Amino acid sequence: MESLLDAQTLGLLEKMKLYDEVFWINPSLQKTQKALRTAPLTLEDIKDAEKRLKRFAPYIARVFPETQAANGMIESKLIEISAMKQKLTDGYGQLFSGDLWLKCDSHLPISGSIKARGGIYEILKHAEDLVLEQQLLTKDDDYSILDTEKFRRFFSQYSIAVGSTGNLGLSIGIISAKLGFKVTVHMSADAKQWKKALLRSIGVQVIEYEADYSKAVEEGRIQAEKDPHCYFVDDENSRHLFLGYAVAALRLKRQLEELGIKVDENHPLFVYLTCGVGGAPGGVTFGLKQIFHDDVHCFFAEPSHSPCMLLGLMTGLHEKISVQDIGIDNVTVADGLAVGRPSGFVGRIMAPLLSGAYTVKDEELFKLLKDLVDSENIKLEPSALAGMIGPVKLWQKGNKFLQKNDLNEKKTTHVIWATGGSMVPDDIMEMYYKKGFLKNS
Repeated sequence: MESLLDAQTLGLLEKMKLYDEVFWINPSLQKTQKALRTAPLTLEDIKDAEKRLKRFAPYIARVFPETQAANGMIESKLIEISAMKQKLTDGYGQLFSGDLWLKCDSHLPISGSIKARGGIYEILKHAEDLVLEQQLLTKDDDYSILDTEKFRRFFSQYSIAVGSTGNLGLSIGIISAKLGFKVTVHMSADAKQWKKALLRSIGVQVIEYEADYSKAVEEGRIQAEKDPHCYFVDDENSRHLFLGYAVAALRLKRQLEELGIKVDENHPLFVYLTCGVGGAPGGVTFGLKQIFHDDVHCFFAEPSHSPCMLLGLMTGLHEKISVQDIGIDNVTVADGLAVGRPSGFVGRIMAPLLSGAYTVKDEELFKLLKDLVDSENIKLEPSALAGMIGPVKLWQKGNKFLQKNDLNEKKTTHVIWATGGSMVPDDIMEMYYKKGFLKNS
């Protein structure tokens, strides 16, 4: 493999093997219109997913009261975090132009993470397919009728399986159990105990493994193959998960318009997304590129101990290489990002669309976590902080990218996509905060 890579890529690989932080600009980035011509999904697919979520909105509002104010829409706020921008500038000694915003998927209703988009959407899609096939419902019906014993008994004939490091399992478990499905979540060693306990408390079967995420997914797939009534949510290859995440781009567009924030050639949008196997950040990026084309620049952020998507993209090997193959241990506090092998499905879609990627050490995640609490009183889980340092990294390491796109001269908007945190127990969040204090001292 190494003989086929250029000197710059080889240099980054050597740094990655030492767990050093790296910053990578994608040399395969294409003009968006050209890149999208070969994509397996379209804007129409995203709009179809949005329509499905609207059909389910009456049901969601009925069974999850916390969504009633938004009429059953599962959506998060977009808030400016100017105090955190100052913290970043002071803490890292790096100025960067533009305003800093936080997309609070960390506080999405129902399951408190970005997985409340893709995970819940895929189960709703499966549930709709089943009832339409049996002619128990039409697309013109009020879907709130799903909240009846008749439909719960119907769904109880079927089961759901998924492999997860934590947050996807929460979203799948919560919505599946609510509908009436039997649910099994296969969880890797990285998954936090409180997430397992929460799932078990609502009747979800949780199977734990001493191995990492890939093993959990493999076992979930095996279970589903043995049972014709079992539906497997394939985090590595699912188009439905991907489209559920992509709908977020339509929502963000509306929020930006409501705030009077322009996105065009002279007002570029930068979005920084934490990345594990790739489905959530890939889906969001795909949606954003469909809408904003070359005026949006997306960057993935990964732990230095689990840079699977970066490794797959920079080598071009995608799912055919894991971080363990080059001696990286895949052990990180960022449990949702503790993935050794990336999604090849997502990686191939991202190859011509993603602007770049970078890695962050665990201790930096704790520092950023504390800084965000101190400056904005917002609490995120460690993995959700990987994106926070993105603008600093770009201005420190991405001079060629900035110059090529004349970005130093333009009015920029930076959006950090927060992925989880609102459901973390208080005592655990306090422990995270104290770790950040130690890093700062």
